[in-house]
Amino acid sequence: MVTTPKSSTPITDFMNEHYKHFNAATVIDASRAYKEHLEKGGSMMVTLAGAMSTAELGRSLAEMIRQGKVHAITCTGANLEEDVFNLVAHNEYRRVPNWRNLSTQDEQELYEHHFNRVTDTCIPEEEAMRKIETIINRYWKEADQKGEILSPHQFLWKVLKDPETQKSFQIPLKNSWLYAAMEKNIPILTPGWEDSTLGNMYAAANIDGRIKKVETVEHGIRVMIRLAQWYTETCTRSSIGFFQIGGGIAGDFPICVVPMLHQDLEREVSKWGYFCQISDSTTSYGSYSGAGPSEKITWGKLSVDTPMFVVESDATIVAPLMFAYVLGQ
Repeated sequence: MVTTPKSSTPITDFMNEHYKHFNAATVIDASRAYKEHLEKGGSMMVTLAGAMSTAELGRSLAEMIRQGKVHAITCTGANLEEDVFNLVAHNEYRRVPNWRNLSTQDEQELYEHHFNRVTDTCIPEEEAMRKIETIINRYWKEADQKGEILSPHQFLWKVLKDPETQKSFQIPLKNSWLYAAMEKNIPILTPGWEDSTLGNMYAAANIDGRIKKVETVEHGIRVMIRLAQWYTETCTRSSIGFFQIGGGIAGDFPICVVPMLHQDLEREVSKWGYFCQISDSTTSYGSYSGAGPSEKITWGKLSVDTPMFVVESDATIVAPLMFAYVLGQ
């Protein structure tokens, strides 16, 4: 009996065999172009919107970071903190498979039991949010008293290194993208951090006087300045690609650094050298998330030569597949 040897790249082989047309073909084209961009010495910015961390994207994104396929991340405050929440409270999360059929009374009962629902996944407030709040408050106060200014992720990196946190880990560290980013020390930019759960808690700490200085946690313009410095330095040695998951501030904030550097500072910087967006937003009037990439040419973000792709699909399905393809799995 002749046995066919198993492929060492089963996911890649499956995609190459079946993803031949339409949206599926774009998945392949964009994945190949991502690999080609890296093979030419390029760098890659990945942006995370939505609830990708609660969707456990870290299971694939962390390996991308470890293998040097991601060189910077821009994410919402929610994605930043929810990777940590999942790390310390995964076993207490509750999944609601029939979430579309929940009544308003069902939602009220979840609220009364301190579960915060994100589609089909409920985050336990006490075990996740309040546990991390207790730990991070110490680092906020410490920095506040010293007059330090740290980024949101730098505070969370302190939390990840804290013995109290480490004894609470419930998932393998290899599945945490934030932990992988800490080990590789890649830049993380978090615009609009204040609309996250920890951001709300930090605002409350300022309001009631526990934290004296609002600017103890980096925000707003400081984040853009840091991004401008990173882009200016990085583009001198490599083309920088842009892999956008979802839309909103996580995508809009970092991509506009190029026209800012070029038009407002009159610096000779290259435009983004690769662009791909995974989005379920349809093209519509005035929508950033639904805007086609060619529109970005008119704003000086992309050039006519930039490889551009839009994958119209659910990022929780497509992103892990594309990452597997880039990793040659």
